[in-house]
Amino acid sequence: MKEFDAIVVGAGSGLDIASVFASHGKNVALVEPGPLGGTCLNRGCIPSKMLIHRADIVETIRRSEKFHINAQVEEIDFENIVQEVNNSVSSDAEGIEKAVEKSENHTLYKEKARFVDEKVLKIGDERITADKIFLAAGSRPLIPPIEGITSIDYLTSKEALQLDEKPDSMVMIGGGYISCELAHFFEAMGVEVTIIEGGDSLLKREDREISEKFTEIAGRRFNVNLGMFASKVEELEDGIKVVAEDGGGNKHSFAGEKILLAAGRVPNTDELNVKAAGIKTSERGFIEVDEKMETNKDGIYAIGDIADNWMFKHSANYEAEIAIKNAFGKKEIADYRSMPHAVFSSPQIAGVGKTEQKLEEENVDYIKASYEYKNTGMGHALKEKDGFVKMLASQEGDILGCHIIGPDASQLIHEVLVAERNDLGVEGIKDTIHIHPALNEVVQRAFNQI
Repeated sequence: MKEFDAIVVGAGSGLDIASVFASHGKNVALVEPGPLGGTCLNRGCIPSKMLIHRADIVETIRRSEKFHINAQVEEIDFENIVQEVNNSVSSDAEGIEKAVEKSENHTLYKEKARFVDEKVLKIGDERITADKIFLAAGSRPLIPPIEGITSIDYLTSKEALQLDEKPDSMVMIGGGYISCELAHFFEAMGVEVTIIEGGDSLLKREDREISEKFTEIAGRRFNVNLGMFASKVEELEDGIKVVAEDGGGNKHSFAGEKILLAAGRVPNTDELNVKAAGIKTSERGFIEVDEKMETNKDGIYAIGDIADNWMFKHSANYEAEIAIKNAFGKKEIADYRSMPHAVFSSPQIAGVGKTEQKLEEENVDYIKASYEYKNTGMGHALKEKDGFVKMLASQEGDILGCHIIGPDASQLIHEVLVAERNDLGVEGIKDTIHIHPALNEVVQRAFNQI
C-alpha cells in the first residue's frame, strides 16, 4: 500500500488543496477520473456562462428595436458556438493536467477511488493511504424515477452543454436554476422551450417575490407548466413525449425533440463508498462536516457539493481554504455569513441572507423595502420595467437578506456582501456615496426606504 502525506479526491476546488500541500513539499495523491477542473470548469459554471453570454447578445439585438435601432439576428451558428466553448474548456482542463503531471509532488490517478477502510482508498488494483484525506468529489445530476426514463436518450446539464446540433424543441423537467439558465440559452438560440415544474413557481428557493416575478417573465418566453410532475416518458419518431400529472390527477402531454432532466443533484458519496470509512452522511447522502470542514473521522475533510453545506463553486473554494488551514493546524472556523448566489438567467437574479418566507418560518421580526430599477436614472435608460431590489433588515438595522432581479444583479449584490460581511448594516449602504446615475443607485435607494 502506497502512503502519501495527503490524498485529494476530486480536482475541482480540490486542486487548491493539492497545490498547497505540493507547495509545502508534501507528496499528494490527486484522484480524478474525469477532466481536471471539476464540474464548474468542464460541465457547469464556465461553459454554461460562456454559452449564456451569447444568448445575452442575441437578446440585446432582439431588444434593439425598443431603442429605435434597426438590428436583427440573421444567423446563429449553433454548432460552432458550442464547439468553440467546449474546445476552450477542454484546453483549460488539459493545461491543468499537464501542470499537475509536471509537479514532482503530485501523483495523478485518473480513475475512480473507493474507500475500503477508514483511511484506505482503492484505485484499480492499488491501495493508497494518508494521514490527511480531502473529499471534493462533487455531485451528479439526479435522475428522477420516471416511468420509461431508462429507455430514452435524455439530456442532463452535462450533455445539454455539448450538443452537436440545435434541436427545434426541448422539454425541461424541473424549474430550478439549471433549467432556467439553460432555457434562456436555448430559447435565444431558437429552440422552443417547455418547462415542467412541480411547484407553484420557478426558482422556488428564491425569495417569493423574486420567484413570482421571474415566473411571470419566464411565461412570456417559455411554455411554463406549474404544479405538474412528470410521470412517464416515451420515445416518438421525431422526439420524446412527456406525460405529467397535476395535483388533481389529470394527465397532460408534452412533446419535444430533446428532454432535459434538471431535477436536482445528488452527492457522489455512494461512488466513494464512504460508509466503508465510517464517515457519517445525512439522510440525503451528503457528508456531514463540522465548522472546520472535518468529518467525524479525524484527518478526513469534505468540501464542496459532496458536503452538506452550500453547492456553489465560490463556497467550495472558501471551504477548501478552511480545510487547508485546519489541516495545517491553524484552527479556522467556517463563517457562512454573506454567502451569496446568482442565477445567470434572463433576467439575472442574485441574493444573500434569508428570504422573507424563511424569516416568517423562523418567527424573526423584520422590516422590508424594495425599489424598482425603472425609478433610477440608469434603469430608465435601460428601459427596464421588471427589475427591483428587495431588502430585509432587523429593527436594529442589521441586514437580514437582500434579493435582486434584473440586469447585472450578480454584480449589484456585492456591495451588500461587503456591508454585511463587515457588519456595516443598513446604514453602511445608505451612507455610502453612490455614483449617479450608475445602476448601483437602485441598491442604495432600496435601503433608503428604511
